[in-house]
Amino acid sequence: MQDNLYNLAFERSILSSIIFEPQQFDELSSILKKDDFYLPAHQDIFHAMTLLLRKDAPIDEEFIKKELMKMKKFDERVMLEILSANPIANTKAYVAEIKDKSLKRHLLTLTTEIKRVTIEEDFSSAEVIDIVEKKLYEITQNSQTSDFKDSPKMTYDTMEYIKEMKARGNSVLVGVDTGYHELNKMTTGFGKGDLIIIAARPAMGKTSFVLNTVNSLILQGKGVAFFSLEMPAEQLMLRLLSIQTSIPLQQLRLGDMNDDQWSNLSIAINRMNGAKLYVDDHGSLNINQLRSKLRKLKNQHPEIEIAVIDYLQIMQGVGNQDRHLQVSEISRGLKMLARELGMPIVALSQLNRGLESRNDKRPMLSDIRESGSIEQDADIILFVYRDDVYLYKEEKEREKASKAEGREFTATYQEKEEEEAEIIIGKQRNGPTGHVKLLFQKKLTRFVDAPSYAKGVQTIYENIDTKSANMGLNDSISLSTIF
Repeated sequence: MQDNLYNLAFERSILSSIIFEPQQFDELSSILKKDDFYLPAHQDIFHAMTLLLRKDAPIDEEFIKKELMKMKKFDERVMLEILSANPIANTKAYVAEIKDKSLKRHLLTLTTEIKRVTIEEDFSSAEVIDIVEKKLYEITQNSQTSDFKDSPKMTYDTMEYIKEMKARGNSVLVGVDTGYHELNKMTTGFGKGDLIIIAARPAMGKTSFVLNTVNSLILQGKGVAFFSLEMPAEQLMLRLLSIQTSIPLQQLRLGDMNDDQWSNLSIAINRMNGAKLYVDDHGSLNINQLRSKLRKLKNQHPEIEIAVIDYLQIMQGVGNQDRHLQVSEISRGLKMLARELGMPIVALSQLNRGLESRNDKRPMLSDIRESGSIEQDADIILFVYRDDVYLYKEEKEREKASKAEGREFTATYQEKEEEEAEIIIGKQRNGPTGHVKLLFQKKLTRFVDAPSYAKGVQTIYENIDTKSANMGLNDSISLSTIF
């Protein structure tokens, strides 16, 4: 291998510096990985240091030797070379050099992999591109790991997780905030690597529901990627502005507002200029294109914590497979992508119209279109249900029938500005199923927590304008379309 792909002197100096100043290893171990070292013996020594750190044991010559002998990988000559190397005071430049050469070696390995999957394997060009993009993303994120995690690694990571949860006190939120207090209690938030399906019949408000979650996150300064296959980005922005300002959506569309509403809208627009929201509103998208776009976006904007797809059945399949096989490939691809990027992916889904013929029209898992693979791959499945949608529909059907028969019609249903809504947890891999009560504010297309928490939510929206006062008018807008 060419000399510009490794520097053994630099590797010795870094390892020597750790032995002479073990307190710096905690910081260095978060930057350097075992595979960043070229010489296998150097990899073993760094690995031994990592094990000692986990055991809270001294990282010195004797303990390193003892650990290496236990693994039957002790090389006395290499250890003497390291101990005779001069420790360095400023390790930053040395670490950067080692990381750079490690990256070059991984890229060289990738070129061999590209040749193999292109020539030797029976993959389509789209599949080859996806494999290469995934490998390249892993390299740039320095996320390459061994095929297996050993027991010490798993127990260490588990204990670190438990300690982190204890440090949070009584907080029910572990994953990404759903925007709803009771739903957070039931789910502990949307977890990293989870695939969340939000399903409903048309007009139930599944897009409105997820936009309330999106709005809550961007107001917290969190990054959100939104793939809108059904409506343009401008319509999404109108809905978000209606949610934030409490100005009815229809008034926003017509520009029919009083002076106070115009003022509130101006403040909300200013706030959204600084939002970390990224929207792709191209109506045509398949799983390979989505993977490519989201990897690229996540690489450019690591602050993105969640991705939303509206909605799953509009996504195109790859190839000429039957539709149920295409949907299976899409749902499995979304689950694997969520794990790869370490973030929740929320996909909206339509329900079969078969439930319309039931007396109880509350959805169940079997109502999801092409439900087999979706039900299997999803970590959480939520159904949005509003009984008033059916009550209103039945009222209109009775009115129509009365007019056709020449009878006088007496209305029995009165439309409400706020309707009761249910979020039914149909599946949760790591938690209970059940339901959460919400209120749906029709004119604002806004879901809020039901009575015991609705007052607190309303206070947040009433006071939100004061929170935005410190945001500059010249903040660059982050709402963008990904090309």
